Amino acid sequence: MEKPKNSAQLTALLQTVGSKLGMSPEQLRQELEAGKFDRALAGMDEKSAAKFRQVLADPKKLDQIMSSRQAKALYEKLTG
Repeated sequence: MEKPKNSAQLTALLQTVGSKLGMSPEQLRQELEAGKFDRALAGMDEKSAAKFRQVLADPKKLDQIMSSRQAKALYEKLTG
């Protein structure tokens, strides 16, 4: 997926996702930078969480997913 072009876009994305997870944008940023996905995984069923972990463990698969049309559309929807 295309990375946010500036810090305003990144901030907006962190605010949107953070609000859905019930955490501040800064806390979300810190957890993501540390590789923590506990809050996201806590809301998933076991099968989905296992798939998520599997994708995170495979950089090629993660890049393929993040470059998909659907991921780009989701990014656009989240950032308005």
